[in-house]
Order: sequence, then C-alpha cells, then structure tokens
Amino acid sequence: MAFDGITIAAMVSELNKNLSGGRINKIAQPESDELLITGKGANGQKRLLLSASASLPLIYFTCKNRISPLTAPNFCMLLRKHIGSARITAIRQPGLERVVEFELEHLNELGDVCHKVLIMELMGKHSNIIFCDDNNMILDSIKHVSCNVSSVREVLPGRPYFIPHTQDKLDPLTISREDFMEKVCGRSNAVSKALYQTLTGFSPVMAQELCYRASIDGNDDVQTLDENTREQLYTEFTRLMEQIRREEFTPVIVFKGDEPVEYGVLPFSQYGEGFTTRTFESVSEMLETYYASRDVITRIRQKSADLRKIVQTALDRNRKKLSLQQKQMKDTEKKDKYKVYGELINTYGYGLEEGCKSFKAVNYYNGEEITIPLDPTLTPQENSKKYFDRYGKLKRTQEALEVQIADTTSEIEHLESISNALDIAAEESDLSQIKEELMEYNSSLPIYLQVANLIKRDIVTGKRELGEKLPSVRELAVSYTINPNTVSRVYKELETEGVCFTRRGMGTFVTEDSEKVKNMKEEMAGTLIHEFLEGMQQLGFTKTDVIRILKKKEESGE
Repeated sequence: MAFDGITIAAMVSELNKNLSGGRINKIAQPESDELLITGKGANGQKRLLLSASASLPLIYFTCKNRISPLTAPNFCMLLRKHIGSARITAIRQPGLERVVEFELEHLNELGDVCHKVLIMELMGKHSNIIFCDDNNMILDSIKHVSCNVSSVREVLPGRPYFIPHTQDKLDPLTISREDFMEKVCGRSNAVSKALYQTLTGFSPVMAQELCYRASIDGNDDVQTLDENTREQLYTEFTRLMEQIRREEFTPVIVFKGDEPVEYGVLPFSQYGEGFTTRTFESVSEMLETYYASRDVITRIRQKSADLRKIVQTALDRNRKKLSLQQKQMKDTEKKDKYKVYGELINTYGYGLEEGCKSFKAVNYYNGEEITIPLDPTLTPQENSKKYFDRYGKLKRTQEALEVQIADTTSEIEHLESISNALDIAAEESDLSQIKEELMEYNSSLPIYLQVANLIKRDIVTGKRELGEKLPSVRELAVSYTINPNTVSRVYKELETEGVCFTRRGMGTFVTEDSEKVKNMKEEMAGTLIHEFLEGMQQLGFTKTDVIRILKKKEESGE
C-alpha cells in the first residue's frame, strides 16, 4: 500500500504517454494541499490530480471533478499566471525517487519563451508541490517549510531547490554489482529491510516480493546468505530493474475476499491461496479503484463503530456474567455432600456428646467412612438442619443458574452473530438491518435512550469535555446511522436532563456545570450497583455474601 518509487515510475510512464508535448488548459486548487490540472495531450483532454496530503499523497488521472473555492489561493493564482497555458515539454522522475518533475514552457508578458518546473514530492508527511524557475530557485510551494520546521532544507520562495538525501540511499537503476554486494548484502539486518533501507524507490512490500522471487525468506539475516543465494538475489534484482527500464508495468490489486489488501505496478508472486488478483489498464484506474474500495470499507467501519461499541459492551458484560454463573454453578456441586451430612447426623447422631466438633460415620451410599464437621454450639438436630438448609439453598441456586446460564449463553451467541454481521457488512443498508436487530435485542430501551446513554457515558468519563460542542443533528445521524428525528429526540432528552444546552445558530453543547456531571456519574454508578445486586440476589446471595465476595476479590487483586 505504498506509493513507492516503482509505482511512481509507472505513473510517470503513463503521464508521458498522455501529457508530454501537450498543453495545460486549467489549474484549480480544490483543497489547501491539492491541485487539479486539466491538460490536453496525445490522447485528448485529461484531468490530473496532485495531492500533497500528509496522510495520503497521490498523483493520478481522474474523471471526477472537484469543487474549487470561489477565490483561488495564492499558489493557484501564481501557477495560473505563469503556466496557465504552458506546454509540457518533459515529465521525469530522478532515479527512483518519490518525485515527479514537470518541465514547462510558456511565454512571458513580453512574448519571450520561459521555462519553469513544477515538482511533485510524494514523501509522506513531507509531501509537497513546489514551483521553480529554470535555475532551480523556488518561486512558491503549496506548503511552506521554514528552518523551524525542518533542519534539512527550507521550502520557501527564493531558496534553491534540491531533493533531500537524508538517508543516503542508492539509485537502484544505476547501482553496480559491486555496490549491491557491498551496500545491500553487507548489512547485518533482514534481507527485505536491507533492500528498502539501502535502495531508493523500494517499499517493504516490493522488497519482500523481490526476496520471494529469489526464493529467499525476507526475514532472514543477510549475513546468513551464502554466495549462490546472494547471486540469485542480485539476478532477480537486475530482472526487476530491466522491467522498469522497459516500462513493462502491469497495475494490479490483490484482494482477500472483497477487501483490497495491496496494489502494485508489477505482478505479485508472494500472494498465494486465499488471495485474488485483478489487473488494470492504467495506474490511475488501479489507484482510483483501490482507494474507492478502501474508502467504502473504511466508511462502513467508521459508521459501524458505535454499533460495535454497543455490541462489544454487551458481549463483555455477558461474558463476565457467564463466568460468574459458571463459578457459582461449580460451587453448587457441594450440595449432595451437605444432604448426606444431614442424613447421617439424623441417622447416627442420637448418641453424640454435647459440644462435639465432629463425628465419623459410614456413608451408606458408597460404604466409605467420612468425618462430618459439627458446630459444637448446636444440637445434632440443629446441625442436621443447618446442612439441609445449605443443600436446599444450593439446589435452588443450581436450578436458577441452569436457566440463567442457558439465557446468557444464548445472548452471547446472538451478540457474536451480530458482531460477525458487522464485520462483513458491505453497505449502509446492512447496518440499518443490524441496528433493527439490536433494537429488538434491547427492546426494553428505545434507540434514542441508548444513544443518549452513550453520550452521557462519554461525558462522565471525560471523552467529551464541559462546554464542548456536540456533533450536529446530521453528523450524529450519519455517525450512528439513525434518523435525524431520532437524534433530535436524543438532544431533547439530554436538554431535559440538563446534560446539554443549545445556542441558537451555534449548535448543542455539553453542560458547563461540573456538579451536574458529578451527580450524573453517581446516578449511573447507582444504576450499575443496583443491577449487580439484583443479579446476585437472583443467584441466591445476600448483601452480606456480596460484601464478603467483593472483599475476597479485592484481597486477591482480581
């Protein structure tokens, strides 16, 4: 998933076929870090997107237009002034650097021929679009970089332009065999890492691909390779470079199921069973398809995030409940022992002395002699009754637990099926169906109250600060995939409770009353405690038992 030097080489080849010798017709700047250049070349008019986004720098042809601001930014105005109708004389890539240079020819105000260079740097967070004159002096850039930001180079008007060589990497297109063996095979780390850390243009994925073609494990240390294996690696490397020189590119996307996992401009050999490969006519088509597919998946995952939170919270709660129920069920296994104790005391305890702490008797169920503990302060009849009471209590607990464990297990299975459905959801309609199922699962609590409770929880836990602006009705509706009317009801409920307030024309805000938040937190804690105690009582525990269990948990550090 790296827009590496090899991918850029393929893109430059595509740019030359379509724009070299052509003219620029239109320049727009739809975003602060994007240019949209329309040019006409050998294959007609093309729209080229240049994005210097720190998170996703890209360059490719697109059919989609972008809405531009009414007033063009200064950088866009400068480009329109100088190269608004310039001829594209050459498009090149220095070595396999992540750089694309457009050589441009235009007439100045006096009618003289002038030359300029527009440079696209695709270097992650350091990506930039730089406009230079024919002496490599920077006229302007889409991002200004001062010495306070970078100690390597300044990107400001009037400064000389140069490609930063901070890592001293070698050009794979010109590297000699001796340098390859010394610089790459002479390192003391993994083979794949040695490749992409030494050579420009190589991403970790392409380094792994080269290793695979050479029948080498990319994670093996370079120093463990024998001479023949190193020769095999160099042979495959030269073949790869020859493919690039001849511009023999095959844009592909590797899919796992319906999800795109990787793209490249050379066929991948490292992906085997479980993966499928789709080939494209152009690099631009490949990039648009890949990121459009990723965008759909990302958007669905973002919209399902809140649903996942609800499901995961319910799953965690039910799994903890099941674990506790199973532990209590294990404790009920003692019930038959207490029944036998009571029966044996009634049978043989008539001759017991006062204050006796135990006595031995033969268990007539299996013929074994057992020792029965006694409370010396109680009579034999009272001791017998005590054991029968324990038996009865554990029997009732067991019967209740059998029903509760079955219910809890069923809930967990249901929630897991919902979680799996969220994992494979491909469309917003799928999310709507899942939401309806969740509403049925928790039908006792309307969806607007569920959302309101989630917002209140975010407030009391500090995820939403006092006075913080809440999302608009439309934004929250999209986030939770619910009707805007439901969101309005959510905010109305929160306003009624004093949790938030609305400023006309500005939006809805979290309350600024810290005391209110404190009281709300205590109320929510009280609700949780009540539900906990109610559940424990259903299992047959008294409040004293609960306190004892909690103290035991605290002492054990659980």
